[in-house]
Amino acid sequence: MFEALADLLVYRWIGFDPASHTGSALHFFVMDVTKIFVMLGLVIYTMGLLRAMLSPERVREYVRNRPDWQARGMAVTLGAATPFCSCSSVPLFIGFVEAGIPLGVTFSFLIASPMINEVAAVILVGILGWKLALLYVVAGLLVAWFGGIVMQSFKPERWVEAYVWKIQMGQTLLPEQDRSLKGRHRYAIAEVKEIVGRIWKWVLIGIGIGALFHGFVPEKWVSEHLASGNWFDVPTAVVLGIPLYSNATGVIPVAEAMLTKGVAIGTTLALMMSVAALSLPEMLILRKVIKWQALALFVIVLAIAFVLVGWIFNAVTY
Repeated sequence: MFEALADLLVYRWIGFDPASHTGSALHFFVMDVTKIFVMLGLVIYTMGLLRAMLSPERVREYVRNRPDWQARGMAVTLGAATPFCSCSSVPLFIGFVEAGIPLGVTFSFLIASPMINEVAAVILVGILGWKLALLYVVAGLLVAWFGGIVMQSFKPERWVEAYVWKIQMGQTLLPEQDRSLKGRHRYAIAEVKEIVGRIWKWVLIGIGIGALFHGFVPEKWVSEHLASGNWFDVPTAVVLGIPLYSNATGVIPVAEAMLTKGVAIGTTLALMMSVAALSLPEMLILRKVIKWQALALFVIVLAIAFVLVGWIFNAVTY
C-alpha cells in the first residue's frame, strides 16, 4: 500500500524516472514517511489502550515477580514476534520504560524487534536459503539477549530523561481516572498526539538522511567495497549500515545482491543487523527518551556485537 502510494505520487504524478537517483530517494522518503507515521500512530494508540486497561504499577509488579532470565526471554520473544522496524519499536520501548520494566530487559526487546520478525525470516528462507535465515535469526536472538545484559550492567536508568520518570511516578496523566471505552480511547488519542508531536521532526530528519543514502549511494559500490576479504570489511559494513535505514525485510534484497557479488556471509549479516537495528531515525527518536550517554552505550554495544558476529561467521564459513 505504501509503496503503491509512493509510486503514484513520485513516478506517475510528479513524473520522476524510477531509475534516477532523485526519483529513488524521493520514492524512499515518501514511502517511509507514510509507513512510519501510520505505524507510529497505530502502535502508540494500541499501547495507549493497553496502558489505559493495565496500570504501570501492575505491569511492573508482573515483571518483578519473574526471574531476570524469564523477563528477558519474554522481551526477546515479543520483539522477535512483532514485525516492526526500529522506529515503530521505539514507542513500545517508551511504554515499557514508563511502565517500570527494567531497562536491560527493555533494551533486549528494542534490539530484537527491528532485527527479527517472522515475515523477514520467511522471505530470507525463500531468497537466501534456510541456512542463512537460521544464522541470522540465531545471531539476532543472541545479540538481543546478551546486549540487554551488557546494557543492564551499566545501570542505564540514571540516563533516562526526567519526564519518563514523571509519567512512571504518576505526575502526569494516568488512565485510572476513566476506565470506560470512550475514556480509554481519549487517553490513547492523547498519547498519539503527545508522542508524535514530540518526535515528528526527528523522524523526518532521520528518514531524509536515509533517503539520500538510499538514492545516491549505489548498491554496486557498497557491494564492491565490502568484498575485499580484509578484516575491516565487517566494521565497514556496520558503519555503512547505520545511514542506509530499512527494516529486516527491506534489507534482504541488498543482502542478496551482496552475496552474489562475493561478499562474505558474516559481512552481509553484520550489514543487515546494522541497517535494521542501528538506524539514524531510531537514534534520533531514542534521544528524546534517554540521554546521550545511554544512547552512545547502546550504539557501541550493538556495533561491537555486530562486528563480532560478522567476524565469527566469516571465520566459520570461510
